[in-house]
Amino acid sequence: MSTPPLASGPEGPRALRPLLTTVLDALRDGARERGGPLPAGGPEAVAERVRAAVGDVLPDEGDPEALRHLVRALAEGSADPADPLCAAHLHCPPLAVAAAADLAASVLNPSLDSWDQAPAASELESLLTRALANEVYVDAPRGAGNCATSPHRRAPDNAPDALVTTGGTESNQLALLLARETLGAGTRLICGANTHHSLPRAAWLLGLPEPVIVPAPAGTLDPADLDAALTDLPGPHLVTATAGTTDAGLIDPLPEIAAVCQTHGARLHIDAAYGGGLLFSTRHRDKLTGLSAAATVTLDLHKLGWQPVAAGILAVRDARDLTALHQRADYLNADDDTEAGLPDVLGRSLRTSRRPDALKTAVTLKTLGRTGLGHLVDQVCARATEFARLVQSHPGFELHAPPTISTVLFRPVHATDDDIAAVRRQLLTDGRAVLGRARLDGRLWLKATLLNPHTRPEDLAALLKAVEGTTRR
Repeated sequence: MSTPPLASGPEGPRALRPLLTTVLDALRDGARERGGPLPAGGPEAVAERVRAAVGDVLPDEGDPEALRHLVRALAEGSADPADPLCAAHLHCPPLAVAAAADLAASVLNPSLDSWDQAPAASELESLLTRALANEVYVDAPRGAGNCATSPHRRAPDNAPDALVTTGGTESNQLALLLARETLGAGTRLICGANTHHSLPRAAWLLGLPEPVIVPAPAGTLDPADLDAALTDLPGPHLVTATAGTTDAGLIDPLPEIAAVCQTHGARLHIDAAYGGGLLFSTRHRDKLTGLSAAATVTLDLHKLGWQPVAAGILAVRDARDLTALHQRADYLNADDDTEAGLPDVLGRSLRTSRRPDALKTAVTLKTLGRTGLGHLVDQVCARATEFARLVQSHPGFELHAPPTISTVLFRPVHATDDDIAAVRRQLLTDGRAVLGRARLDGRLWLKATLLNPHTRPEDLAALLKAVEGTTRR
């Protein structure tokens, strides 16, 4: 039996080229068989098709056509975030250039737990994280260097920095960990009812006191209610605000919340996993005024950044907070190696082995620039506004509110919550449209999260027509 070729090394490109053709053809064929934003038939029908395509996962003898068959089956059975009628979640269609860069990361396979496994990748990650941290903390010290300067060597100790994470959940957990290590084990999380579920869960995982949940009846955290909560509770406190709620894309009043935190000496974390991409847009950046007041900020560029999962970031205003993550493992960052000048990258994550996810993001930023990314942000925000107007002008639908970012909540008039849930499930089963659901103001709403910059006005009309047609059944 011959030894299968490797993806890297001198023969790697030659081995990969025909396989890439196979993958691209299988993706095309699978998408054609799916024929829409979601495979039709519901969970059992999809599962049956996958089982039939895969057969025995671990046969005695290998199948040389496995790549073609399994990629085709996955493509046929996938939700396609590039389809304009796939608009349920914060699930973006990735840019081609980012996906191509991700292939290079898989081929080279650096592991960012020691410099000798990832010499260039560790430096690239440093440059990327410093650049993104400076986007968040525009008013913080940056040192004598610029974004092309290695932060490991020249940035001041108290300059902003950032870590690459798997997404908002890991970033939020890290933010609570850094707060606990800075303020003490008794740190209490205070957050709004609109907060992402990962924050109270992180408090539980870290053994922090029971979080205080401040009601948010209007969908955002009320600074007056926050002030009352901080007044009544002994510290230390970690307040979390949200810039882009999962349900409606709402942004808390960040400057007012920051002022309340300053009055009470509370530490502030802002979860901008969704809204953080507005930083790239000159038109929408002002919605994030107050972001730089936070000690830590969560970003997710596999939302408003069009990156393949995972592309999370945790930005910190003061890089000294990151010393809490420092670890020593002699085989990865021995003292004498570090003293001799080998960079210590082990404390850049809670994970040990990890992919160079910075590559795809750095390629995207360099390729599109701030202007190009900002244009994409402006496009999806504009499409959301157009869709909201379309809903508002239709006598058969009710709009919850004009969109803050790119999420639109709507519902058919006269429909019950049970009707709305059934309509959504029917669209999923038919494979015609993928819409989310959100409960606000005591009612259930259909949720359209528009993250595809190629969506056209006629696509928006088709989405509304699909809901209307299903409602009339």
